[in-house]
Amino acid sequence: MSPRTPGADLPEHPDSLWRSPEPERSYDVVIVGGGGHGLATAHYLAKNHGITNVAVLEKGWLAGGNMARNTTIIRSNYLWDESSAIYEHALQLWEGLEEDLGYPILFSQRGVLNLAHTLQDVRDSVRRVEANKLNGIDAEWLEPDEVRKICPVVNTSTDIRYPVLGATYQPRAGIAKHDYVAWGFARRADEAGIDLVQDCEVTGFDTDGDRVTGVRTTRGTISAGTVALCAAGHTSVLTDMLGIRVPVQSHPLQALVSELLEPVHPTVVMSNAVHVYVSQAHKGELVMGAGVDSYNGYGQRGAFHVIERQMAAAVELFPVFARAHLLRTWGGIVDTTPDASPIVGRTPYDNVYLNCGWGTGGFKATPGIGSALAHTIAHDEPHPYVAPFTLDRFVTGALVDEHGAAAVAH
Repeated sequence: MSPRTPGADLPEHPDSLWRSPEPERSYDVVIVGGGGHGLATAHYLAKNHGITNVAVLEKGWLAGGNMARNTTIIRSNYLWDESSAIYEHALQLWEGLEEDLGYPILFSQRGVLNLAHTLQDVRDSVRRVEANKLNGIDAEWLEPDEVRKICPVVNTSTDIRYPVLGATYQPRAGIAKHDYVAWGFARRADEAGIDLVQDCEVTGFDTDGDRVTGVRTTRGTISAGTVALCAAGHTSVLTDMLGIRVPVQSHPLQALVSELLEPVHPTVVMSNAVHVYVSQAHKGELVMGAGVDSYNGYGQRGAFHVIERQMAAAVELFPVFARAHLLRTWGGIVDTTPDASPIVGRTPYDNVYLNCGWGTGGFKATPGIGSALAHTIAHDEPHPYVAPFTLDRFVTGALVDEHGAAAVAH
């Protein structure tokens, strides 16, 4: 009898995991964006606050944007207190999420290595480890021989262009199956009576003074008591409709997977200097990515020159992968801010909340931001975990600069 594959433990599926309702004419809360953040916010509104007269509007199919296109890395080892708090909150929710959703998400806490290749890398990395420890986050500094023990396939030779001088390590970090996560949240939200409305693009808003009274869509106008914008890379399209200027730029972010291989890569490895990150998914394909494309755009496809650089970087770190074949490439649309931290909270409209600017860190934050944004909507005040990430920090100067911990370190 052949061994069971990790995906074989899915429960028996009905024809649909959720309803496909026609939108009602009015809801207490309308969430724009049916990706991970929108679905998680809907789930926690119902679970934690009993708010179920909610619609999630998605212009395409549920979780078909960045939720379907990310590389599934989950960690909380960010430098600043504000960032580590929200990401650690999310990681703790990840650790119980499969039980909460009643659905397998294949959360694998295999650890994440962030490699250091220069003396400045080492200094910055050790600083981040000590900051993590002060915030109660599991973080370690590893010497090259310790890196090799955790990930034997990484090249730790001293005679290469970017020798590995050490690495930070977070043992509780890992990966999860992004599709299963989205389906689990959608299933739970639907069971609570929340309407998940697909093929419903927002085309405008009706306003009355400092309130939004309705959301205009391709399926009619929907009255809303509260509106939450969770549209990631398309956020500025929506805020432009409301006349709100946000310091967000949208960039394509490309990734790729290899053919299926035997399990050889036991953890997640990231390198800012070589500019690549690599993990091995549950089925066996290598998942690789790098930094965002330098230009602004909404493209969702790969480009050969980017793929070529990613593969060259990967082979630099992992010579064993030199003969692996490329299987598939794609792109997502990431929303980046000047300080590489998200924007969450109020807008100039009393009943509109903004959730954007997560850049390359959106997937790992999914349950954390879902619960915090649901709290913010339900209580009409920022949850403590998102209070530092308001839009007005770009006026006051109270930035949370996470470029060092974000960059290619997804």
